[in-house]
Amino acid sequence: MPTSSVKVNGHELRYFDSGGDGPPVLLGHGYFLDRTVFAPQVEALAPRCRLICWDAPAHGDTPGRDERMTYWDLARDLIGLMDHLGLESAVVGGISQGGFVALRLALLAPERVRALVLADTEATALDDADRTGYEGMFAALREAGPVDELLVPLSAQLLGDGQHAARWRQRWRDQAALPLGTTTRCLLERDDVSDRLAEITCPALLIWGSEDVSLPRDRMELLAARLPGAGAVQVIAGAAHTPALTHPEQVNPLLERFLQDHSGLRG
Repeated sequence: MPTSSVKVNGHELRYFDSGGDGPPVLLGHGYFLDRTVFAPQVEALAPRCRLICWDAPAHGDTPGRDERMTYWDLARDLIGLMDHLGLESAVVGGISQGGFVALRLALLAPERVRALVLADTEATALDDADRTGYEGMFAALREAGPVDELLVPLSAQLLGDGQHAARWRQRWRDQAALPLGTTTRCLLERDDVSDRLAEITCPALLIWGSEDVSLPRDRMELLAARLPGAGAVQVIAGAAHTPALTHPEQVNPLLERFLQDHSGLRG
């Protein structure tokens, strides 16, 4: 999935654009991963829809940033990307941190969001137990680097124990640097937007992996209860934290039906 580059709000952002005149769908990946987690959706749905998959700062092809940032800043960057691409509106979504950004974009500019696709994500701030765990993991990776003692549990948490986990462990070993700079504060210090979810009235597809140990199901159920346009949480059997990549045979039909209903995707 080759990338293009745009400078928005003073920062370089790299993204993949499948092109075409189908309904646009803007997707963001989870932490430690990149745009390629959506390769199965590109293969299944392009060119009937225009899939735009972006790399977060310090992930994939997008450079890191020296200054502190928030997911609100990244949501504003995505509005800039939409402006650059000439998109008045799009279906917007993501996995984990990609969902954090999508929710904030919908709060900042609801007229730009036709519908939301939210997978294994949440609206609340990081709780104390999770913060302690993540801070310990980041510190260990800074000290030891991408060693298997750390990469094996990380890959299992994000991707399960199959071929995708093994491939990503190798990618992390090969990378010049892991996203351990200012992006970690963005994750650890995110704010709670759960009390504003009623403001987001567009349709929302909610997806959760049944084996996701990063994000308990009740955090997805909170989205289902408070987002007026959300349906029931769709559980992906056997999936960990990144079902779009590891279980596309379950995810793609859900996404296709949702896009047919809410974006005009051709059957």
